[in-house]
Amino acid sequence: MANDPAKSENLDDEKPAITLPGVVEKIVRPITPSEPEKAQIAIKGADELYREIRVENTLKNAAGEEVRLKPGAQVDVTIEAPTEAVEKKPA
Repeated sequence: MANDPAKSENLDDEKPAITLPGVVEKIVRPITPSEPEKAQIAIKGADELYREIRVENTLKNAAGEEVRLKPGAQVDVTIEAPTEAVEKKPA
């Protein structure tokens, strides 16, 4: 579900969500073998303090195979919440 970055949408059968565009800035290699590789993503439209996130660099393609993001990849970052975890914004 792709939303306008300025608003969240709440449909009866869907979780409230917002999707913002991002770009993979770099791949962070693990310090120890037990740690996962991370993708550092710059999020466009987020507040200054929250413009970068790091996530495990493991995705699955349509065939169910594990794939990794590459530096420079354009991505969408979606935040979803259960309906009971949100409240209406005051007018």
